[in-house]
Amino acid sequence: MNQRPHFIVHNEGDNVGVVVVEDAAAGQQLTGWIMETDRTIQVKALADVPLGHKLAMKDIADGVTIIKYDHDIGRAIQSIPAGGYVHAHNIKTKRW
Repeated sequence: MNQRPHFIVHNEGDNVGVVVVEDAAAGQQLTGWIMETDRTIQVKALADVPLGHKLAMKDIADGVTIIKYDHDIGRAIQSIPAGGYVHAHNIKTKRW
């Protein structure tokens, strides 16, 4: 990859990526790096996403499992559009 990515996705099957810059702003076209395949992708951020937080790679329907680093980290409790900020306000653990 020639430029520093804005977010990183570990596996092709992940539906969220992790922001690795401090300036991921709403409306910005973000470049992501999928580590598994050494491929880059583009996603337009729909909200400001803080460093270390998650960004939806594609539309995620209410109830769908959130996959990060090839692991189930919970489920969406509302629909999340591609480029949306994914955090405690729209995902919950499946443990309780």
